[in-house]
Amino acid sequence: MTTQGRDLSRRRLLFGGAALSAGVVLAGCTSNEQEPTSAQTKAAATGGNSEPGKKVTIGFSAPAADHGWIAAITNNAKAQAGAYSDVELKSVEAGADAAAQRAALSTLISQKPDVIVLLPHDGKELNAFGLEAMKAGIPVVNLDRAFPDARAYRLQIKGDNYGMGVAAATYIAEQLKAKGVSNPIIGEIPGIDSLELTQERSKGFADTLASYGLKVANRRPAEFTADSGQQAATGLFQALPKIDAIWNHDDDQGIGVLAAVNQANRKDFFMVGGAGSKKAMEDIKADNTVLKATVTYSPSMASSAISLARLIGQKKGMSDLVELQVPKEIVLASETITKENASDYLKLGF
Repeated sequence: MTTQGRDLSRRRLLFGGAALSAGVVLAGCTSNEQEPTSAQTKAAATGGNSEPGKKVTIGFSAPAADHGWIAAITNNAKAQAGAYSDVELKSVEAGADAAAQRAALSTLISQKPDVIVLLPHDGKELNAFGLEAMKAGIPVVNLDRAFPDARAYRLQIKGDNYGMGVAAATYIAEQLKAKGVSNPIIGEIPGIDSLELTQERSKGFADTLASYGLKVANRRPAEFTADSGQQAATGLFQALPKIDAIWNHDDDQGIGVLAAVNQANRKDFFMVGGAGSKKAMEDIKADNTVLKATVTYSPSMASSAISLARLIGQKKGMSDLVELQVPKEIVLASETITKENASDYLKLGF
């Protein structure tokens, strides 16, 4: 087993394996109802921390499943909670925006759950809620979209957004170098540009390209959906008559990007995706589209959040660590999936 493989196995053991998104066709591009596979959640084992203990009520909120990655977050959280006989999950509607989510969460505070697991519409806008809950004595597990104030959460779990950009840029730069392409034209299709996570991804991408003496020629934001991906890609193709490589931040919106590729009959470049959906991995393995790699951003973090919220509620630490308490922050690594290793990762697809 490679070092990367050993690291992946250990992360799955600690946090529950990577769950990624499944897109099918543009009109109904994501599998929002798909149940998590056994690789996406970690069933409660026997012995140690997994033995039934104090009953823990966990409040949970995440945005509505407008694409596969968000759907996997909620599905994984529910499945992980169901693996424990001592966990009760209370889900509250996130609403259409940060204000609506905050109103629903304020109601949850009055119910006094032991812990709250929250993927906010926007971390900055929901930061005040995190502070409110923590002040009320309810530990908050902040998922994915980070609260800027460390006092607003007991635990923060997120993917390595900057690392996604690093991984994507490294793959692109090395491929272009191997092909002997000089002065390449590189496009970028990020997700929602106002989110800090998108900005971190783009910074990692730009910084790493710069280390190779390269830069982005044109950047067209989308919104993590297939339709927006198609629109952004169409604009990118119009702006750049020639392209050597593209990084698309999200495999759900990548379905739309590939639709735009076919519509424009553009095959002059290769593309790297983001998140690592099952559909993307299948395309990479088949090697029949411009998509040649994707960099992971695992929604298994929701499974991890529930497991660790349970330990926090029971005032336990992580058995593999010497420390008596769950850590303050956890960042999951971003890994690169290519044709050579896609088969190994397919079972983790969502």
